[in-house]
Amino acid sequence: MEITNIRIRKLYDETRLKALVSVTLEQELAIHDIKVIQGPQRLFVAMPSRKDENGMFRDIIHPITKEARDHLEEAVLQAYEEQKAMGEMQP
Repeated sequence: MEITNIRIRKLYDETRLKALVSVTLEQELAIHDIKVIQGPQRLFVAMPSRKDENGMFRDIIHPITKEARDHLEEAVLQAYEEQKAMGEMQP
């Protein structure tokens, strides 16, 4: 599926959570609450999740293949870096 829009909804400075992101696929499917997180080695993308009855967090939606995950992560991180460089939020 083609990524047709990425919107950085909120930037954070003082936490490991660096941004909340929404992605639109093929102008037909929106995914909200994707997180950009600062890990020990690098920034990474965490998919929306919720806590199950055992207290474990489970992704609500996620890419199936490594290639799809890499494509999504690269696009989200690029949009994050561009937005951060602009120093302001999109309207």
